[in-house]
Amino acid sequence: MADNDLVALYWTTSGPVEVHGGREWSLFDIADRCAQAERAGFKGIGIWHADLEHILETRTLDELKTLLDEHGLEQLELECLLDWFLDPSDENRRAADATRELLFEAAAVLEPHHIKVANIFGRPCELSVLTERYAALCAEAAERHGARMVYEFMPPDPNVRDVDTALAVVQGAGSANAAIAIDTWHMAKLGIELDDLRRIPAQYLGWVELSDGQWENMPDPVDETVNHRALPGEGEFPIREYVAAVRDAGYDGPWGVEVLSEQLRRLPIDQIFDRAYETSAAQLV
Repeated sequence: MADNDLVALYWTTSGPVEVHGGREWSLFDIADRCAQAERAGFKGIGIWHADLEHILETRTLDELKTLLDEHGLEQLELECLLDWFLDPSDENRRAADATRELLFEAAAVLEPHHIKVANIFGRPCELSVLTERYAALCAEAAERHGARMVYEFMPPDPNVRDVDTALAVVQGAGSANAAIAIDTWHMAKLGIELDDLRRIPAQYLGWVELSDGQWENMPDPVDETVNHRALPGEGEFPIREYVAAVRDAGYDGPWGVEVLSEQLRRLPIDQIFDRAYETSAAQLV
C-alpha cells in the first residue's frame, strides 16, 4: 500500500557522522544501506549531498540508480539545498549553487521523490525575495528533472515559521513542483496545531517526516536537534495524531523517518534500520 511506504532518511541511518560540523558522509557503504533498507521493509532511502559526493567517488549515478532499483527502493530523498536564496555574490550562495548542480544532475538520473529545500543555518531574508528565489529554483528544477522541491520549515528558519507563511512561499512560486515538507519534530517545536496541518491543500503537501522528542526545550537547541530526537512513538509528541491530520488534508504518503539521535547512530547498522522501521510502521496503523 503506497500510502504506508516508509523511507529511511539519511540522518536516521547514517551511523556515526558529524552532523553539520565535520565528516557528514556515512561510513556505512551505500550498498549495505540499500540492502538493510530492503531487508527491514523500507521502500526508499535518503542521501545527503556530502554523502552523495562521497558515493560518486567510487560509483556513477547510473550504478547508484541500478543499486536502488535492485533493492526495490522506489522512493528517494535528496537533500539538502541550503543558502539558495542568498544574493548571488555571497560566498555561501556560490557554495550552495555547487550543491544545487550536484543534486540536479543526480535527480535527472536517480528520479527522486523530491529534493529538500531548507534554511537550517537561519539566514534572514525578506519574504518577497525568498519567494522570488524559490520560484526561480523551482523553475530551473522543472526544466532539469521531475522531482518536487519541498520546502521544510523549522525552528531555525527566521523567515518561515508557520503554515500560512509556508503556503505563501510555495503558492507564490506558481509551479507544480513547489510544495511544503512537514517534519513532526519541527511542527511540535514550533507549536503548529493539528488543525493548521489539516487545512494545507493536498497539492501543496509534498512530504511528511516522522520524528519524536520532548516538549521541554534543552538548553542547546542545536544539540537537541541533531543529537536528541526520539524514534516515532518513543517520545512525547502525538505522532499518530500528526499522521491522521495530514491524511485528513489529503496526504497519501510516502513517509520519511528522520531521527537525528546520537544514541541511534551508535547502534550496529542492522539494529538502526530495524528500530527505525518497527517504531515508525507502528504509527501508521
